[in-house]
Amino acid sequence: MFKEFQEFISRGTVVDLAVGVIVGAAFNNLVSAITTYLLNPLIGLFIGQIDLSDMKFQVLGANFLIGDLINALINFLIIMFVVFMIVKMMNKMRRDGSRSKFDQNGEEIPDPQTEYLQQIRDLLRYQQRNDHNNRY
Repeated sequence: MFKEFQEFISRGTVVDLAVGVIVGAAFNNLVSAITTYLLNPLIGLFIGQIDLSDMKFQVLGANFLIGDLINALINFLIIMFVVFMIVKMMNKMRRDGSRSKFDQNGEEIPDPQTEYLQQIRDLLRYQQRNDHNNRY
């Protein structure tokens, strides 16, 4: 069992995933700090409250902490924007050359396997037509 676990852990994808989770957690902490210590005071200046996390309202004695929800929403938007920019950059790098499937004119280079499978498909259709015509 230990040997199987060691093989599982030594795979590159598992290590990459672990690094991604650690970096993601660190990035989340950074974004939370930026939201709490930089953006909240700036937003608080415009709405008249210094600390957004204390912002709340009551309905029939129940407290709704809307400030924490706003903080979480700001964190989410920042992280999603950064993820979007990373994906956009990766897509551009793929189009520009690294692992590209596009030629210099921007046209897609056909995959040899796909071409081969299309030829087989066309041949089978041709044979089916000929078989159908020969029967009648």
